Formats: sequence, C-alpha cells, structure tokens
Amino acid sequence: MQDDGKSIKGRGAPAQVANRFLQHSYGVVHWEGVDEPAEREENGVSTRYIEVFPKSVLNKVSSPDVGIAWSVNPYQGCEHGCTYCYARPTHEYWGYSAGLDFERTILVKRNAPELLAKALRHPRWEVGTISISGNTDCYQPIERKEGITRQLLQVAQEFRQPIGIITKNALVLRDIDILAEMAAHRLAMVAISLTTLNEDLRRVLEPRTSTARNRLRAIEQLTKAGVPVYVMTAPIIPALNEPELPALLKAAADAGAVGAGYTVVRTNGAVQEVFRAWLERHFPDRAAKVIAQISAAHGGTMNDSTFGRRMGGEGAFANNIQRVFQVMRRRYFAGRNIPEMDRTLFRPPPTGQLALF
Repeated sequence: MQDDGKSIKGRGAPAQVANRFLQHSYGVVHWEGVDEPAEREENGVSTRYIEVFPKSVLNKVSSPDVGIAWSVNPYQGCEHGCTYCYARPTHEYWGYSAGLDFERTILVKRNAPELLAKALRHPRWEVGTISISGNTDCYQPIERKEGITRQLLQVAQEFRQPIGIITKNALVLRDIDILAEMAAHRLAMVAISLTTLNEDLRRVLEPRTSTARNRLRAIEQLTKAGVPVYVMTAPIIPALNEPELPALLKAAADAGAVGAGYTVVRTNGAVQEVFRAWLERHFPDRAAKVIAQISAAHGGTMNDSTFGRRMGGEGAFANNIQRVFQVMRRRYFAGRNIPEMDRTLFRPPPTGQLALF
C-alpha cells in the first residue's frame, strides 16, 4: 500500500493497494526525493485514459438482488473516486490497483455504441431494459469529452430500446433531449445516487462527483422534462450519512423523484482496505465506531456477499435503517410510481437500401 501520511486532493482513495493477482505492487513511501512520482498535477495525480477494444459490450446481469437485466459500461475505472465503490476490485483484473489506479487509470470503450447496435440487431436478442452503468459511472468527467454515453443513448433511441441510466453526475442533463423523447414512450428512466447533503462530507467521500445541489437540480429538470427519476440513497454509512436518511428522501421527493431505494455499505475485496484507510485519515475520531456498526450489519464482517442479504444487511442496526427508510418513503413518496418500461416498441432501424425509404 502507498502510505505517505498525505491525502491527495481530488482523490478518494488515500493510498494504492496491492493487486491480489500480482506478485509485485508499487506506491509512494515518501513524496520527497527519489520516491516522488513521475505523474503529478497541481491537484493530485494525473489521470490516464486508455482506449480498449472489447469484442462485446452488452453484459447479462445474473445477480438476483440487483434488479438489472443487462448493463453496458462505456468506461472501466471511475474518476469520481468514491471510496466505498464496490467496482474497485474489478480493476484488478486489468492489472491495476483497486486504490488510486481505479480513479486515475480509466479504460475507454470508444467502440461501445457500435457493439451495442450489433448486439441489438442479433436475431436472438430478447428485449429487456439495459442499464447504462452498473459498474462505473457513465457520466464521469471524461464523458464530457468522449460523449460515448450520448452515442449509446442515440443507438437506443434508434432501436426504441428501453434504457436506464445510473449516475451521480449532473452531466446527465446534457442528454435531456434524448431522454425526454424516449421517456415519452416509456423507454427511459434515470436513477440518481444521492448520498449526502453535507458538502464537507461529499468532498472527501465522493471527491469528483456533482454536488448534492446539482444532483437535486438534475432530478428537478429531468422530472419537468417527463423523465422518471429514481433516487438511490446509497450507500448508507453508519455514523457518517446514516443520520441524513430522512432529509435525503425529503429533498429527493421535493425535487420530483418518483421512487427511492437504499443499500447499506459493504466493503467487498480490496474496498475494505481502501475504505478503512480513508476512514482513519479523514474521520479518526469515529473510524472504530463506523467499522463496528458496518460489521454489526453484516454478521460480524464488513462484507457479506450473500444474495438477498448483502444490500440491506441484517441485525438490529440494519433493521433500524430499514424501518426509518420505509417510514420516510411512505411519508414522502406516497402515490408515486415508477412507470414500467415498454418493450413492445423495439424496432431495429433499416440498413442498406432499405434505409433510403
């Protein structure tokens, strides 16, 4: 692990963590002298963007407690830098660290729109809602330049393919024209992650995400455009954002969200090492309490991977979070419903000479 006792501004992970698949790892012991890293920028370590060339981009989601049938991820790694992100260990399969590498080495799939169109034209494609994101955020900062997510939406629009978006970035408003047109036919919805209203907490917990104010603005503007918005108050972290749960749900409902969900934080794989180091650096006064309460919600460990139990946790503390959530959801979301996607409109656009008519 990199451990120099110094936080990197604009990054979530306080350190590099060893890749479980590699015999050797690298990091910084001291910022001074020979240990000074080659790649630096004024506000931290520079980000690298590497184009990759997958042969397919449509992923079947088999996890029974996720509620997603298919996913498309235009990027691997995420510059948002959320310390708790469950996707961090996936970067290890690419030979990178789940720590700082996850935030500063972003794999870009520029051929994703072409691959999606190819998959949708397959004669065996059974129409189901596709989630753009699910692993890393499709509206992370590089999307402003690359525009891959917008291209994916354009493909879905052409095919009349139902699409869901998961993001915590107000950049989603850039594509409100496509989303509104599709939503008018029950072909699109957006899930916004709203974790905290406390900007001091957000800056260190999710350093390169949109502010809570901008996320609420996104919910409001999408709602006014006819796009149904579901809010995820996730993850709930004991003694950090857990007391905010009622306020988060009220703010989301006031902005126009039609539904809400939550998860209790769990630190799978290398996430535990990243999250523990982050806690001890930013919240040393309550780190032990947070760790103890997360463990209490997951059967004595900070991670429980059991389907049906891993998202909400178990035990007295998890049950209390569930009761608060249910009461607040009934109070603020009564009478609101998430419209069902329409799968009957799917039509592959014509190709070749047929496209001339």
